[in-house]
Amino acid sequence: MKTAVIQVCIAEGEKARKKAMKIAVGLPGVESSALKGQNRDQIEVKGDNFDPVELVTLLRKKVGHAIIVSFAEDKKEEKRDEKKAEPKIQCPYGPPYAFYEIRDPCYDTNVCSIL
Repeated sequence: MKTAVIQVCIAEGEKARKKAMKIAVGLPGVESSALKGQNRDQIEVKGDNFDPVELVTLLRKKVGHAIIVSFAEDKKEEKRDEKKAEPKIQCPYGPPYAFYEIRDPCYDTNVCSIL
């Protein structure tokens, strides 16, 4: 889960805040968003697979000046059942054998020298 805090300069009041929230929750991958900060000028967005740069670009086009204050990924430690690898027994192989070929000489008396 990714969390991004984006600060938006809102001059128009509540109407611009609503518009900024609609843009934030309309982005694919956003699960929740909330207004934060002393003047409620920061939007905290949580979700998976959303691009905070794309969100800031949309907010700049439609609402006003926006900057990314912080961006973090929540890392949850998953406990996995780690099975201990049992040592596998391998068959021992012997050394390679060398093979030698010994041929007997051929003693034919009827061999023609022309052929």
